[in-house]
Amino acid sequence: MYELMIRTNFAAAHSLRDYNGPCARLHGHTWQVEVVLTGRQLDSYGMLVDFRELKSRTKKIIEELDHQDLNALEPFAHNNGGNPTAENLSRYLFERLKAKFSSLQREVKITLVRVCESPEACAAYWEED
Repeated sequence: MYELMIRTNFAAAHSLRDYNGPCARLHGHTWQVEVVLTGRQLDSYGMLVDFRELKSRTKKIIEELDHQDLNALEPFAHNNGGNPTAENLSRYLFERLKAKFSSLQREVKITLVRVCESPEACAAYWEED
């Protein structure tokens, strides 16, 4: 089994609805994102997936979030996908990336997405087999 991991980041604001604390006020983070992809078979170049391709597909999703008020975006507006917490962001990114990689000819799988709102506070989402 092979595993790839990339890191990226984006800046965005959010507030936690119905939360009793300072995070109920609009504030921002430079969100750090880790994406882990696994698979058994390498391509003819000896790669599971070209890092450039993994970064490109991830970047397209991240660009939709960058420098936004996450509460105003459809996935989190009006509490559709819950508060834009690190937990819910990791699930949202996981699901979007899973869909982007489902079209590859060989079997690869988004295994985990980790989102950190600071160096000391991270959340991850993955699906059990």
